[in-house]
Amino acid sequence: MSKFVDRPRYTCALGGAIGTLINLPRVIPVLHAAAGCGGNIANALNGAAGYLGSGYCSGQALPSSNVYENEIVFGGEGRLTEQIANTLKVVDGDLYVVVTGCMVEMIGDDAKSVARKFAGNRAPVLAADTGGFKGNSFKGYDIVLELLFRELVIKNQSKDPKTVNLWGIVPIQDVFWKGNLEVLKTLLEKLGYRVNTFFGEGETLDNLKNAASAVFNIVVSDTAGVEPARVFEEEHGTPFITVPFPIGTYGTEQFLNAVGKALGIEEAFINRLIQEEKKHFYSYLERLADVYNDLDLQRYAVVVGDSNYAQALTRFLADDLGWLPELVVVTDLLTENEQERVTARFGNYLSPIRPKLVFDSDTSSVKKHLFNHWPINRNQRYYDGFNPAFVVGSAFERDLADSLGAPHLSVTYPISNRVVLDRAYAGYTGALRLAEDLFSTLVGSR
Repeated sequence: MSKFVDRPRYTCALGGAIGTLINLPRVIPVLHAAAGCGGNIANALNGAAGYLGSGYCSGQALPSSNVYENEIVFGGEGRLTEQIANTLKVVDGDLYVVVTGCMVEMIGDDAKSVARKFAGNRAPVLAADTGGFKGNSFKGYDIVLELLFRELVIKNQSKDPKTVNLWGIVPIQDVFWKGNLEVLKTLLEKLGYRVNTFFGEGETLDNLKNAASAVFNIVVSDTAGVEPARVFEEEHGTPFITVPFPIGTYGTEQFLNAVGKALGIEEAFINRLIQEEKKHFYSYLERLADVYNDLDLQRYAVVVGDSNYAQALTRFLADDLGWLPELVVVTDLLTENEQERVTARFGNYLSPIRPKLVFDSDTSSVKKHLFNHWPINRNQRYYDGFNPAFVVGSAFERDLADSLGAPHLSVTYPISNRVVLDRAYAGYTGALRLAEDLFSTLVGSR
């Protein structure tokens, strides 16, 4: 019998596609799916991402064909044609993208051919096959980016040597995506580059349309956005680099060194920037030294999250805060090759830490993996307890934390027990925010 996923930490590919599109400025998703898909996805995206809410023409206002039995029997292309035409009349946008659900793909509706009927429209109408069975949120993100890189980005053989594109941080799936993009963009601007992030603050659709003028693409992930980067290179001749998501001094230093080497920036210049940023970082972090020692704030830790966050959080806890991460559970559905790439990020710690690494998407399995690694007390005469401890993960890990008597902070999707606005955890400044949140949780009951 195939394995099921208990309390998944992502939506289906359709949800990932919608989450990607609604965070592009003036882009209107048109959902071609069974009635109920849009509402369920809206609830999953808005309520589990720090109370994101809905923006322009999204959430419960998402245009949808809402196909029923008649379309399932006789085909839904006519209904989709009608829905696109009506959406163009009443919803003002600069780009319309049809995304499909499982049901209409199983009956063979050709959404792309329907979209081509509107080729002469004032704004482009594109279509992507995003049936939920194709994968999870990360797959939907990749499908949308590949479509846009092929059909929206304008061909341009002339490259601006001071412009780069950055992606790999999945909107909504990374609840802090907008703040994280802003932090990394600011770091790259300090290197003297203009940066297109597509989903960041102040971006426009023109940033995406003209992305082919960039001299380099930076993918901040070992998994998400990698295939779109290959498509971009094939279509527009722009090389790319993949770098792990950075949190804290070690991770951000590795990020800057990797990007600097790829762009041919002088090592001395990179080192100067790193030293300036670290000086600022430690000038604040050192203020915690007294309370860290007086209150004994070092902790064992369990880290649960996607491949981007799991490696970055573990590195930060071990090398920047001096904590002891014992168990790391990566919750992505990854291929063997992807697992190997992610596993490689969990070595060479500055501190002599080697956490137990597990790949498992089931929420109920986390406690089992912890007790396999750190056996529970069975009334032994002597027992080295797993305390004091801290659990860093999603809202799902609150039960685990309660069972351990440990504090808990939700950092990875889903987050339904925190409100998130412009917070960021990436880079040096984001690491300061993370340290604030972790230690505030520890002293909050005093």
